Amino acid sequence: MRIGIYGICGKMGKRIAALAMEEGDMEIVSVIEIEGHPMVGKDMGEVLGTDSTGVRVLASAEGAKGDIDCMIDFTLPDATVEHVKVCADAGIPMVIGTTGLDAKAEEAIKKASEKIPIVFSPNMSVAMNVLFNLVSDASRVLGEDFSIKVDETHHVHKKDSPSGTAKMILKVIKGSCGRDVPVEAFREGEVIGNHGINFDSEYETLEIRHDAKTRDVFVAGALKAARFVAGKAPGLYSMADVLGLN
Repeated sequence: MRIGIYGICGKMGKRIAALAMEEGDMEIVSVIEIEGHPMVGKDMGEVLGTDSTGVRVLASAEGAKGDIDCMIDFTLPDATVEHVKVCADAGIPMVIGTTGLDAKAEEAIKKASEKIPIVFSPNMSVAMNVLFNLVSDASRVLGEDFSIKVDETHHVHKKDSPSGTAKMILKVIKGSCGRDVPVEAFREGEVIGNHGINFDSEYETLEIRHDAKTRDVFVAGALKAARFVAGKAPGLYSMADVLGLN
């Protein structure tokens, strides 16, 4: 399948490209970076530190064009809002892992999904999306009699707090037992992303945790989502749909 990558020069963009190039069924045909970035016009190989690839880094203003099966976007909220408009007009499916989106940005994604299929998730990790299901079941059963707390730890460069994943966990808990619960957010070193949910009562404690060892866990999920979304009918899909958890 033919994929494109927004934010090719970012940490996630580079890893998506590197892992996609190892996949036998994927070809990178478009890589895009913000207008004015020094790598615009260069070969993707210069970004990745590899031999020439024949794929030139395009400026965001040039947009996603041509025969592309899926654009993958792990950028910033304002940029993602612009990207979904471009892809919706071009009829290109998307996978979006951008975090820190406000209600207005999420509404823009929802509107675009009326024209194209979009997989949108604050966390593309396969195991994390299994965790969402576990937390839902635990909250439904234990929510009335147990105290519930959420904690999350990320690297010091992360701009949104609490994380999009933590917010998703809170949403799952609220939907399962109707409760708003506290969340503690920590920023330490270069931590990729750790999340924990603690259910505590007078008699016992249940803790559910997920620790990401490398950003590649999100990349693997994004590539799985790209395979899923290509050729799908317009709509807003989640990683639960990708993994058959719904």
